[in-house]
Amino acid sequence: MKDTVDHELAIPLADIIVCPQCDAVFHLQVPEIGEKAVCQRCHTVLIAPKRKAGLQIIAIAVGIFILLIGATFFPFLDIDAAGNKNSVSILDAALAFANGPMILLALVTAALIILIPLVRVTLTLYVLVPIVLDLPPARHAIQAFRVSEALRPWSMAEIFVLGCAVALVKVADLATVGFGPAFWMFSALVVLIVAQESFMCKWSVWNSLEHPKRS
Repeated sequence: MKDTVDHELAIPLADIIVCPQCDAVFHLQVPEIGEKAVCQRCHTVLIAPKRKAGLQIIAIAVGIFILLIGATFFPFLDIDAAGNKNSVSILDAALAFANGPMILLALVTAALIILIPLVRVTLTLYVLVPIVLDLPPARHAIQAFRVSEALRPWSMAEIFVLGCAVALVKVADLATVGFGPAFWMFSALVVLIVAQESFMCKWSVWNSLEHPKRS
């Protein structure tokens, strides 16, 4: 990545890149496959193209989609306390407050854990599949990718798993807790989400959307 752009120079927007973290402006220089362009000020990775990353991201996104659907309905925990056994799924937990004054909490919980991650992965597939197949971008693909990125801070499936792990340490002294299929699905989900983020080069996606290949 070249030195920071002199603001007094008239440089085309297509030839510059702005760091999303510290707003430093640089001359655009696309690195080779496997290399990285890093902000000189805050060391944020700006561009990191990878070979066949699109196919890998699509495969991971499909896996996330399947795991999210399964984890919603399969038992998450099996609890045995004083001879009373009960199994609960994520959907059961979210709907437990649906009939009372805390219905808003139930809806928000379901959205943060299930709905928003599901929307994000669907938008990712909607945007990337045509690009990987060398087709023109899908209709409103730019807006779809922008929405997906805006929802990133609110996608908390992985935070939910970490929170459950902490809570189970305390519950274990009061009851016998067994992990259902949904727990392991959510655990795998965390790994896939991290893997997806590591393969995703946002600049490459934006560049493909704004400068699509001519068919």
